[in-house]
Amino acid sequence: MGRLLTLLVLLLGMFVAPSPAQAEPADIDAAARGVVRVVILGSDGEEVYPISHGSGFAVSPTQIVTNAHVIRDALADDSLRIGIVPSDGAGAVYGKAVAISSRNDLALVELTGDLRLPPLTLVGGPLADSGESYAVGYPMNVDKAQGLDIGDIFRSQPPVKSRGFLAGTRPSRSFDTVLHTAPIARGNSGGPLLDGCGRVLGVNSFGADSGGSDAEFFFAVSNRELRAFLRDNGVAPRINDTECRSLDDLEAEERARLDREQSAARAALDNRSEEERVRRERARFEAEMQVRDERDDRMLASVLLLLLGAGLIWWAFEKREPVESEFGTVAWPVRNRIVLALGIGAVLMALMLHVSRPGIDEIDRRVSAVMGGEADESDGAGELRANGSGSGKTDYVCTLDPQRSRVTSAQAQQVSFEWSAQGCVNGRTQYGLSAGTWSRVFVPNEEQAVAVNSFDPARRIYRTERYLLSRGAMNTARAARSKYSAPACGTEDAASSLGDMQTEVVSSLPTQPNERLVYSCEVAEGD
Repeated sequence: MGRLLTLLVLLLGMFVAPSPAQAEPADIDAAARGVVRVVILGSDGEEVYPISHGSGFAVSPTQIVTNAHVIRDALADDSLRIGIVPSDGAGAVYGKAVAISSRNDLALVELTGDLRLPPLTLVGGPLADSGESYAVGYPMNVDKAQGLDIGDIFRSQPPVKSRGFLAGTRPSRSFDTVLHTAPIARGNSGGPLLDGCGRVLGVNSFGADSGGSDAEFFFAVSNRELRAFLRDNGVAPRINDTECRSLDDLEAEERARLDREQSAARAALDNRSEEERVRRERARFEAEMQVRDERDDRMLASVLLLLLGAGLIWWAFEKREPVESEFGTVAWPVRNRIVLALGIGAVLMALMLHVSRPGIDEIDRRVSAVMGGEADESDGAGELRANGSGSGKTDYVCTLDPQRSRVTSAQAQQVSFEWSAQGCVNGRTQYGLSAGTWSRVFVPNEEQAVAVNSFDPARRIYRTERYLLSRGAMNTARAARSKYSAPACGTEDAASSLGDMQTEVVSSLPTQPNERLVYSCEVAEGD
């Protein structure tokens, strides 16, 4: 009964306990681009042949790290050479050992050819005692199982990836190591141990002797040892200490954030509608009072003027005393004629006031004028808030938002730029406008990564998404990019035309980026 209860508890825990975050396969593949096979080569004067091999990974475009024991034979025999075979189809080159640390089994090798590798990023800070880990390298037992011959070893092949879990950190052989269960074999030595985001946790070095019966554990030289080794030899690797988060988690949080923003916007719209209704009712009441007062005033004035005019006309007729003029005709006295004219003028003015008095429709016109003026003022304020200023150009300072970002390499924490209403950045880089989104695609020639930068002026959100591609996928993106020239700032229809031009490059990219950096922007002081 007790065992049954324990089993039920364990099963319940499987459904209730949250599952750990899974690795992004694209991140492990991206890291594998910088993993190489390290081959120790001998020669009989005519042919070059392999003696042994291990693994290594790039810490700069022209430098790799491996284990010291992988290249020990080449260090002891000047006739032996170190061959570096990349994973993605580029040609093999020779390497030269520039630093050795036998104490912690680390070696730094400089590439002597034209090969450029994408460097891996190291995890910064202390490591967790648990979590996923991935060993990437070239185990010999896989080569044997595939029946690879000597010539196959010199061809570029993807490294083998094996999954396990961290089992803690501990000192071993006088240096710090990471204990894990990701299977490695001979040939994996010098390859990286990665976390779920494809960042280096350590350098795989050796395994525990299980005697064929116990669980197998493996050891990697810790990043603490690796960082100190690189620093002592003048290498500044990429280091990242942010939390490893999946894109699915980020997108779920972003959807929830957008839902909250939309709910807040709807509530604000409802409040604004209620406020507008109250303002309209107040404006109508005030307009009605004004129109009523004006109508009453004009009616009273017209009646008084009519009475005055009638009285003056009556007096002019009643008190007339015709006199004979010098020409022998009979005419009214000048006084009566003046009074008669004043009376007629008063009557005409009374009629004008009566006709020109405001009608009932004047109330609606005045309400519309008041509400229209408030709307124009509100729209102007909204445009001011959206663009930052009324000048059409705004300086922004954008700060990385770690809660909304997935960072897998070292990046700047702040971005500054000038934005124009036409989508021009810093007066020289035009952004494209497509489906309501401002974006610019960057396809560099010197790096195996495509970056898509976008900016939302209304929400003041700047975003960079980076796609870490294989050499073949990068060539496809470069071919698509070579088909157009980005229009200069100020060119007619520059934004819409560039938005269309970038479509082919974007369609060639994977569905999800490896890295997403989200920045919250503020208008720079003094702008």
